[in-house]
Amino acid sequence: MIIEVKNRDVLLALIIKSDFNKVGVSFVTSPAASQQVAFMKYSKDKDILPHYHIPVTRQIEDTQETLVIRKGKLRTDFYDHNQAYLRSYVLEAGDLLLLMLGTHGFKVLEDLEMYEIKQGPYGGNGEKVRVEPVPDSEVLVAKF
Repeated sequence: MIIEVKNRDVLLALIIKSDFNKVGVSFVTSPAASQQVAFMKYSKDKDILPHYHIPVTRQIEDTQETLVIRKGKLRTDFYDHNQAYLRSYVLEAGDLLLLMLGTHGFKVLEDLEMYEIKQGPYGGNGEKVRVEPVPDSEVLVAKF
């Protein structure tokens, strides 16, 4: 299952649930996205030919992050471009989250292990603007 997290018509994030299962290569991002995500499923003995990537100059102005939940539960809170709270989703082991636009925050609900993948180089906390989180009493967890 793939969930598009939107605010009006603006795509903020993609959630790929651990049960997503399609044979072959399935790109879940558009070719224009600055962070590309694909799911791949092949049978034993499938050959993926050796290859390399030709250097290409790219200009990227956004920072997209991909989180892969290895263990535990993580609530992800989404906000609009004015930092107004929208809704939350709970991610579990095996889920993948691609954060594309907008403001986001997290609450660890169970001991957590996850990977974060994003474009570099990273310039430190000077690249972030922190905002006040939504109070737990106002959280609206969306259903999958």
